[in-house]
Amino acid sequence: MTSKFTAIYRIRASADQIADRAQAIAIEQSVEMPVGAIEDESVRAEIVGQVENIQDRQDGTFDVAVRLDTGTTGFEAGQLMNIVFGNSSIHDDVTLQDLILPLELTSRFTGPRYGPQGLRARVAATGRGLTCSALKPLGLPADKFGALAQRLALGGLDYIKDDHGLADQDRAPFAARVASIAAALNAAAEHTGKRTRYLPSITGNLDAMRLQVRIARDHGLDSLLIAPMVVGLASFQTIVRENADFAVFAHPAMAGASRIAPSALYGRIFRMLGADGVIFPNAGGRFGYSTATCRAIADAAITPWTNVKPSMPVPAGGMKLANLNDALDFYGADVMLLIGGDLLAAREDMTRQARAFQTVVETHDYC
Repeated sequence: MTSKFTAIYRIRASADQIADRAQAIAIEQSVEMPVGAIEDESVRAEIVGQVENIQDRQDGTFDVAVRLDTGTTGFEAGQLMNIVFGNSSIHDDVTLQDLILPLELTSRFTGPRYGPQGLRARVAATGRGLTCSALKPLGLPADKFGALAQRLALGGLDYIKDDHGLADQDRAPFAARVASIAAALNAAAEHTGKRTRYLPSITGNLDAMRLQVRIARDHGLDSLLIAPMVVGLASFQTIVRENADFAVFAHPAMAGASRIAPSALYGRIFRMLGADGVIFPNAGGRFGYSTATCRAIADAAITPWTNVKPSMPVPAGGMKLANLNDALDFYGADVMLLIGGDLLAAREDMTRQARAFQTVVETHDYC
């Protein structure tokens, strides 16, 4: 008897159509052919997807739980996604809502190595949220990125990341940019006594990504930023597995094109593949996530789940310095607040505003 896992789909259908639609999705995501044409009885009994439950949400949609065979995933990121949502992602009436995965499956993936506890330890923080900002805009030369990073680090921020749009472009080649920023942060640490961590954006094909990781390591870095949906989940999984000394943050670029519920994508899939931090759009910013969606993402990232360590929730995307205490009240201590544009807009006052940002997070009452 092979082990099973459950995929939960949200399907738009009428009450008289949902049973047939659910069965069609179960077949589509398993054998993808008429069941009556399958001659092998073991395939019919063990591999064909089985509809476990159908729940009417009373809004024209239904949550459908489908049991699928664990072995068909090949215990590999890309094939896992192919089995749970490959063909059905093309159906415009279906969303992948959640995954219920057994230990047999989750244990075959790396999961976060550091998570909230490890990320705090890297900056000697205890029992509090963390701070982060972003290096922008795309188009600056490498030396100006270094100068910008130094101003932010002098404010005492815990982490600084590349903008996800930064790659190996001519205006600021990866090697030159990393060298400039690493040197700037070392200089800032001599003044503050604190080493701000830097997350370079790792991009390109797998060979290019491996080279960029080596460059980052040569400059004493220990953290990376990767957009899993841009580089590919299998490449993301590979980089995580090969670099146990690096904390890895998952960026949400292209994640909205997938029709996968954000809590499942960030809090389940990215987490299981090894994201120590999961960046997502905060409610009230430039994107349309609700507070309920953000709460669901944060909960999925940190709630105990088989053997998988938690990921640090990193809300971002238009967050404001004026709303820091509200954000900390909402997320609690297991959060890294990422403020980019609002902090960069301070310009000549940036270092002082970064220090104010850091002070609020350090002194907030998390009880």
